Amino acid sequence: MSRAVSSVRAFTLLLAAAAGMAWCGVSIAQSTLPPHVVEQVVMVPKTGQEKTINLETTIFRPAGMGPFPLVVINHGKSPGKPAFQGRARFEAQTAEFLRRGYAVALPMRQGFSKSGGVYVGGGCDFHANGIKQAEDVVAALDYLVQRPYVDPLRIVVVGQSYGGLSTMALSAIGYPGVLGVVNFAGGLRNDKCPGWENGLIDAFGDYGRTARYPSLWIYGDNDSFWPWPLPERMFNNYKSYATGRAADARFIDVGEFETDSHKLFSSRKGLALWLPEVGAFFRQLGLPFDDLPERESSATTGTVEQAS
Repeated sequence: MSRAVSSVRAFTLLLAAAAGMAWCGVSIAQSTLPPHVVEQVVMVPKTGQEKTINLETTIFRPAGMGPFPLVVINHGKSPGKPAFQGRARFEAQTAEFLRRGYAVALPMRQGFSKSGGVYVGGGCDFHANGIKQAEDVVAALDYLVQRPYVDPLRIVVVGQSYGGLSTMALSAIGYPGVLGVVNFAGGLRNDKCPGWENGLIDAFGDYGRTARYPSLWIYGDNDSFWPWPLPERMFNNYKSYATGRAADARFIDVGEFETDSHKLFSSRKGLALWLPEVGAFFRQLGLPFDDLPERESSATTGTVEQAS
């Protein structure tokens, strides 16, 4: 991959963001959630060998009965104790998928927020850690594909930071109905592990050996977690082992984003940079990505339920 080409692309996208432009037919929402959206929080059961734990999962769905294609967004880790981390909503980012007719689910993995179980962190086996995280995503999918408003054959899994590692691990495990995965600045950093960078590179290579889906990787040059050229090395190792549909893997370098490109996905200002690329990826998968007409305004409703 040419850094020069990437820099030109990043500069052009930054101009688009600064001007508030629509890019390649992708418009940016000026408001938050679309009208008539239903927000629901459910406690999804994950059954293990010893006991069942519940995973706090936020589900948004557009107006109508569906079934809607599904986007699952996997969160990263905030500083501090995971149990004190707030429920992930990514409202501005979620709104863009809702506006295009997608249901969106954001599962909190075990040990995070109000999810049960013990946080699986630490250690230097990044590959195994990612697989463990992905098992929680599988549990959420098992619940979601049974909902009448979800199209179980049209699923895209997206992950940011630690959630990006989890997403790529899910691609290595596989799940029926998943069509592709998007990795925003994915990885896991543990400075206590000697050579942690090589361990992370090896983990992504291992995922590539059994990965099943096309993937889009979006990283930046001034990422506070992944010093350049680590992102490129992680991707290249993954790509060197990926076969079949997984060999269709594309890396986007957005260049420098504000003070830290690790925050690209979570920042509202980042939307203009990544939405065009994500939209093109969805269309490549045979999925729609056009704005739907908004209906008359209505208050968003919210419920908290125990999943059965």
